[in-house]
Amino acid sequence: MTVSSSTTGAAPASGARTGTLGALPRAGQSRSGIAPLKNDNAALLQVVLFWVGAILLPLGLVVIVLGWYGAANTPYQYDQLSYLVSGGLLGLGLTFCGGFLYFGAWLARIAADGRESSRRLADTLLLLAEVSASSSATDVHGADLGAVPVTAGGGSVVHRRDCSLISHRDDLAPVGDGGAHLTVCRLCRPTLRG
Repeated sequence: MTVSSSTTGAAPASGARTGTLGALPRAGQSRSGIAPLKNDNAALLQVVLFWVGAILLPLGLVVIVLGWYGAANTPYQYDQLSYLVSGGLLGLGLTFCGGFLYFGAWLARIAADGRESSRRLADTLLLLAEVSASSSATDVHGADLGAVPVTAGGGSVVHRRDCSLISHRDDLAPVGDGGAHLTVCRLCRPTLRG
């Protein structure tokens, strides 16, 4: 009985590709993960906001507890007031600042995810555009059907069949040899025969 490496949980070799687009590093990223934040200021800001908020929030709670403990264990009212001001208000300030910084890190993460999804969408659209441009329709003789000059509805402008201005229309007619009086579309620029 043989066991494949995928069922044993063994990691692929270090030089092997995993087959997913997300596994490959982008330009400027290291494959090993060393210094991933070196040139990424938005990610660095997110990490700094997260860690400062993660430190200040519990620190504020600790200061509030220490202020309460000091005020509860002194019989003098003027000492209780100083514990209230230094412990309670300082602790509240640290807690609110930590919470806002933590919230800012969360917003920075949402913005980074939005930028990443927009970048992936743009890459996918470019890839689809390249694929659709490279696989244009051809007839049985190998001639490009998109390059056939046509007019829309008996108009005076000659387009390629795949011109984006007329691709949705159904009333297209091929241009014959007598198309010298027609105007050439400035977008698709078809070549007239004859």
